[in-house]
Amino acid sequence: MTTHCIKMWLRKSSLLAAGLVLVAPVLTVGTAEAAGPTASYACRADTKFGKQTFQLRQGVNAKAPASVRSGERFTVAVDLKPGNLPGEVKGFKLKEVRDLQLRIPVPANTSFVSARLSGGSGLGSTPTLERHGSVLTVRVGGPVPGGAAYQLPSLSVRLKAGARGRVVETRLQGTSFDDPGLSLQATIKWKFVTIKSPVACHPDPNPALTRTQIR
Repeated sequence: MTTHCIKMWLRKSSLLAAGLVLVAPVLTVGTAEAAGPTASYACRADTKFGKQTFQLRQGVNAKAPASVRSGERFTVAVDLKPGNLPGEVKGFKLKEVRDLQLRIPVPANTSFVSARLSGGSGLGSTPTLERHGSVLTVRVGGPVPGGAAYQLPSLSVRLKAGARGRVVETRLQGTSFDDPGLSLQATIKWKFVTIKSPVACHPDPNPALTRTQIR
């Protein structure tokens, strides 16, 4: 490959990383009383030409009671709004997105009781919910075609309150690119070349989405 072609590919790769902000799903979250904070994800896309980083701002909308009694069972609900994948990302044709994983930890000061997904459409497969230890993972195998409308399922988590005097906080999972809270694989075509780019994101910062006082 000539030097000119390499430079062109590197420019395209940088545009791809910037454009992946549009590829990642947009979630909307809030509290029981008011709109919640907007999560800011630090993301990294692994491309054929190195690792590209970018920021993804993502609304998060969660509901939980303001207070519960010790030992009481209560629900944290996360509603995910509809979205659209772009058909093109900065000159690249977005073919599809697969293996989307959104991770949410079971809050400290609680015991896990149960969790369920409801709704969702345009996802190319049935979403699944997995629990590994204290982490819940919403997994969408896909494929979700480029340009398609979709809606991620809503998540409800049933919990048992722990010791009195403590506060239960709902947060997103993830502390680094090696411990992501959001990941997916985007397949993008440029001319006759197909590029598969794994994307890993972690919240930065990671504020509490809900707070419940244990009485």
